[in-house]
Amino acid sequence: MSSKSFASRYLAIFPVLFAISACGLQGQDKKIEHESDKYYKQTGGSLLGGEGGLNILGGDDSKPQDSGAGIGVNSFLWRASLDTIAFMPLASADPFGGVIITDWYSPDESQIERFKVNVFILGQELRADGVRASVFKQRRDVTGGWIDAKVDPKTGSELEDAILTRARQLRIASSE
Repeated sequence: MSSKSFASRYLAIFPVLFAISACGLQGQDKKIEHESDKYYKQTGGSLLGGEGGLNILGGDDSKPQDSGAGIGVNSFLWRASLDTIAFMPLASADPFGGVIITDWYSPDESQIERFKVNVFILGQELRADGVRASVFKQRRDVTGGWIDAKVDPKTGSELEDAILTRARQLRIASSE
């Protein structure tokens, strides 16, 4: 068998295999979509469970809001999170999963300590409980190495409040 006829046989089979595999995937997509719709209805229209929720702008939580084009989380919370931590270098930003991770940042006034922030956006709705922030701190020891230091528990909450305030500002600005 020549290599030319061998290749032409496989090229002829390829479109058939592709069509068959696409049919199988299409059914799986519908099943996944159906299961998520079922969960959404069971939780009373809240991705986090429970009826209603802490909608910070008085909207209707029973209907999913348009979160913007191209991202999987609320666009106002996403943009507000990026704006709030813009002074820190980003290590990773996933707009589909709603995760922002910064690299270590040392303030100019204190080179003996550094900070790192992880922000998690928890859904597509603009809600007070839709964002979580974790703050980490390290200090230099006498040998010049970094050791973990305690962070004031209010720091994460204050960062979340700043993000929510900025998200409200962005929402108001977009409706004008």
